[in-house]
Amino acid sequence: MFSHYIDLAWRSFKRTPLVSILMVLAIAVGIGITMTSLSVYHMMSMDPIPSKSDQLFNLQLGTMDDGNTWWTEDDLPHQITYKDAISLYQADTPMRKVPSIKSGFTVHMNSDHVKPFLESTRVTGRDFFAMFNLEFLYGDTWSMAQEKGAAPVVVISEELNDKLFGGENSIGKQIYLDDASFQIVGVTKKWNIHIKYYDINNGAFVNSEKVFIPFSLIPAMEIPTWGNTNSWKYEEVNTYQDRLNSEMYWIQFWVELTSPKQETKYREFLSAYLDGQGQLGRYTREKEYFGLRNVNQWLTYNNVVSEENRILVGLSFMFLVVCLANILGLLLGKFLRRAPEVGVRRALGASKRNIFMQHLVEVSLLGFMGGILGIGLAQLGLWGVRSTYSYYSDLATMDLSMLLAAPVIAISACVVAGLYPAWLVCRTTPALYLKTQ
Repeated sequence: MFSHYIDLAWRSFKRTPLVSILMVLAIAVGIGITMTSLSVYHMMSMDPIPSKSDQLFNLQLGTMDDGNTWWTEDDLPHQITYKDAISLYQADTPMRKVPSIKSGFTVHMNSDHVKPFLESTRVTGRDFFAMFNLEFLYGDTWSMAQEKGAAPVVVISEELNDKLFGGENSIGKQIYLDDASFQIVGVTKKWNIHIKYYDINNGAFVNSEKVFIPFSLIPAMEIPTWGNTNSWKYEEVNTYQDRLNSEMYWIQFWVELTSPKQETKYREFLSAYLDGQGQLGRYTREKEYFGLRNVNQWLTYNNVVSEENRILVGLSFMFLVVCLANILGLLLGKFLRRAPEVGVRRALGASKRNIFMQHLVEVSLLGFMGGILGIGLAQLGLWGVRSTYSYYSDLATMDLSMLLAAPVIAISACVVAGLYPAWLVCRTTPALYLKTQ
């Protein structure tokens, strides 16, 4: 029976090609615009590391003492000081943890074969790769001894390895970061993340770094930060050492907690740490505040998906409703013109249910065709977004779920629009049209 309904729908399309094409185009335009905004929103709001998002926690410490009583855990600085980062990183706690900053260097080979270029760099701890699921193509991260000794070693990405060495195994080879020579110890595989969740301070949708060096090099090389720096009090910062000893916030800190019990113990450790800092006279507040948020909580806390993004998706669906209103009018005209034919079919034994289902199948086929065409229009719209905003290059795409959602939304929308016209035509009185014949 279903195949018969499909055949009837196709015959109906061929009898009224202009109206059918107009309806398909209307739903295609509505779906194209809707799926463009919905795909970007979907990529922005999806879990960036679903296998570990509930185990990776960003740390915030309330070490400010500005004399006000409004200071609460919800107003914590997004980063921590260097001295807190070192203390927590070197603390005897069993879990993985990494401090890090964004910096950058001029990368070159000290030869005429490769033109020097500027590259952003992640200055971090050796656990960074295991925590954030970076896999290695060649080699591995630097050793604990190399990190403690502030050895000039570097891990580069597969893309950078292709650019500098043509994709060959470059372990043991040298590259220059500014004027310093670094030995390559690892090459990471391509890291496809759509949200730079580990460093939202420098932009949630910018590209991840392609160069990684040990955090212990910060004081040795006096590495500047390319990220945000905040402070809450005036301090004389005349040397780099003054900066390291200051109350400036410029270090991101993440910790991996694999169980609720481990999280509870680490919270107790942080409370004791802040209590000790207060006893040292660092601040005079009676209560310690700290923040420990997992990946998705951190994204929500930083409003990565803003209200404007949700409004844009809502507006796109409203545009789809306008398209459906036009389709509703066309369907009413088309179906009611078919009333004499329906009357004859009813007289020959077709039930109201048969007539109703036949017309719903027809509008479903309209929706399917419009949804497929709408995917093409959405791809065109996403291409325009990528061309206009380069930092949306990883977001303005349609994954499999969005590709499947487009025809489903189109068919569902058309069925909703076709319910009333189909119901109206299936109530046709056979005797009325038989009499006129």
